[in-house]
Amino acid sequence: MTDGPDRAVEIAAATHPDLDLTEVEPGSRELVPLAKPPPPSKPLGIRRSDVDRWGRSEHFRELTRKLYDPIYTRWFRVEWEGFDHLPETGGALLVANHAGAIPPDAPSIMHGIEKDLGRPVYGLAENLFREMPVIGTLWARSGGVAAHPDNAYRLLHDEEQLVLVFPEGTKGTGKHFSERYKLRRFGRGGFVEIAMRAGVPVIPIAVMGAEEAMPILFKNNRLAKAMNIPYFPITANMLMFGPLGLAMYLPAKFRIRVLPPVYFDVPPNQERYSRSRVMEESERIRRMVQDALYDMLRIRRSVWFG
Repeated sequence: MTDGPDRAVEIAAATHPDLDLTEVEPGSRELVPLAKPPPPSKPLGIRRSDVDRWGRSEHFRELTRKLYDPIYTRWFRVEWEGFDHLPETGGALLVANHAGAIPPDAPSIMHGIEKDLGRPVYGLAENLFREMPVIGTLWARSGGVAAHPDNAYRLLHDEEQLVLVFPEGTKGTGKHFSERYKLRRFGRGGFVEIAMRAGVPVIPIAVMGAEEAMPILFKNNRLAKAMNIPYFPITANMLMFGPLGLAMYLPAKFRIRVLPPVYFDVPPNQERYSRSRVMEESERIRRMVQDALYDMLRIRRSVWFG
């Protein structure tokens, strides 16, 4: 066996047969040229992900759509009216009524629009909901965004997205069954001011069926205080199925009516807007949704069959 430089040439010839070593003389002390290894297909140490700046993942949304579609199509049997009022491009603020101890209206609206219109929908969520372990992360991956005016503005104005908001908040979802379809106040009209600043329309949406999917019979205030949550519901589902009732909806028939867009003839990006004008528009939109619900209830034949 040879030693030194000659041995290096032999090793190079054996490990790199594509190299031309004819000009390397035996005993030479010159460095043997070696081929450069091919570059890696992916930069090492870089994680590939489709999670956007808001925490939304299209891969996760695709998975949730597959899982939720049987509930949407066969359990709730969702039917839409006025779907053509939803824009195919540009930003718009979707404003809907809110109901159910664990409200099923948000996933139904988001699923239907993404499935049939092909546009992502971002839902504004209260900070309490987003801070829950695991649930907050899953909601973010599904398109949930912290309910802050600056977040809504960037989504609507800068990125021209569809944004879903429920102005009733927990006052809507915490209603007793005896108060069903009676809309609470739409907050202080903050959603109107956001739409004005962003220069986008508000699209009112009326949802019928969520009130009966998980109706609240009464609330336990002691448990709510101990758990630091707005309310602890005792639902008809829990009385029928026990604790599992919090994860099981009743098969109420869903109807979702999209109303014509509401435009505001004010310049966007103003520092302030008339408080009285904002409140008037907020109440007008609330009445539009309330009147639509009364009309839908008037022609409904059955809670379960529509």
